Amino acid sequence: MDRTTHNESLRRREIDLQTLFLSGLKGNQADYARFLRELSTHLRGFLRARLLRQPDEIEDLLQEILLAVHNGRQTYQSDQPLTAWVFAIARYKLADLYRSRSRHDGLNDSIDDTEELFAEPCLEPAQASRDLDKLLEELPDKQRLPIVHVKLEGLSV
Repeated sequence: MDRTTHNESLRRREIDLQTLFLSGLKGNQADYARFLRELSTHLRGFLRARLLRQPDEIEDLLQEILLAVHNGRQTYQSDQPLTAWVFAIARYKLADLYRSRSRHDGLNDSIDDTEELFAEPCLEPAQASRDLDKLLEELPDKQRLPIVHVKLEGLSV
């Protein structure tokens, strides 16, 4: 999958999840249930990649994250990316798990996992691309097109 197709897929996923979530906030229970199911799928992948040595923790942590999303749903600002908000919650819940596990088990190696968790979030490139697209749309064609053609598409001047 090329970069443009991948970015478009991420944009569609963001829009779909946000639409379902906002509809759920307005009282549509079916859309909210669908939002939670689809979000669960994405979060499981996120958690599987970070809990390779603790696969039994995934479902419990997933439930904690979904509960935190549900309890904090009124704090979401609809002009902001939903996935960024959700994955921030997920990263904090994962960091809480690392902290509690290191306290109970007396392990200190989980600090490395926590640093990795905050160092390179999996969605940062997609979020940066979306933000760049949003900013570029605000420019007039005379300024926007040279940037798109030369810097993003790699064409020569």
